[in-house]
Amino acid sequence: MKALSERRDGPGLRRIAAHLGLLVPTGAAILAAPGAWWLAAAAVHGVVLVFLFAPLHESVHRTAFRTGWLNRAVGDLAGLVLILPSRWFAAFHFAHHRFTQIPGRDPELASPKPTTLLGYAWIVSGIEYWYRTIRGLLHRAAGNAPESFLDDRLRARSIAEARAYLAVYAVLAAGSVALGTDIVLKLWVVPALLGQPFLRLYLLSEHWGCPTVTDYWANTRSTVSLAPVRWLAWNMPNHAEHHANPAIPFHALPAYARLMAGSRVHEARGYAPFHAGRIADVAAGRAGPA
Repeated sequence: MKALSERRDGPGLRRIAAHLGLLVPTGAAILAAPGAWWLAAAAVHGVVLVFLFAPLHESVHRTAFRTGWLNRAVGDLAGLVLILPSRWFAAFHFAHHRFTQIPGRDPELASPKPTTLLGYAWIVSGIEYWYRTIRGLLHRAAGNAPESFLDDRLRARSIAEARAYLAVYAVLAAGSVALGTDIVLKLWVVPALLGQPFLRLYLLSEHWGCPTVTDYWANTRSTVSLAPVRWLAWNMPNHAEHHANPAIPFHALPAYARLMAGSRVHEARGYAPFHAGRIADVAAGRAGPA
């Protein structure tokens, strides 16, 4: 366990370099595509882009890298792309880990899981995410940060962070207008909108339908997935293992999963089967908000 928990810079540097590097050919495909075909390329680019959530998540745990400033830098970069400030998200996410699946205490359950087909479509579309995230950013920038998982220090930091993020977005918008370019729209805004549904489908599998109990092996689901998905998600399909021991870095999670074989209570045999089953439950009225 001590060896598996060791934090190293090498695996994270290789993975983030490859992840960011993948955005180069997908971005080039957008710029080279004729006519409206750029939207197809933008969807592929967008999936790679929104899955920067994976290094953001790993960075807030301080397990992406051993070196602290690398975790902060990657967290800020990914947070800017996703409009998800890393310091605020760290406080939110640690509360989620502390109170996983406990109604009234797990902040993830403040946005209930869908119980109707219309609600399912609303969440999977990504619109709910952008509305909630942008609204929260604007509220914190205005000095309104009432979340219970923020103490006075974190509240002040989250407000300052929100204002800094808005300043960066304002500079990007002003620069785009001044230069008369749509490059930010083509390489970031539209792809992020097109890619977000894939991230929503991925994230819904982690806890939706698991019981509201304190056993991490029971309240979290791992998903058996294809190698490209595991790579893009930085091994987080091993999500029950991550909740059972969040000190394990992403590169050691597969080994930890093998070590703890048989501990999972909930396992999905792929994302398509999981969602097919959940849609059937929603349609039959069997899906609850947690």
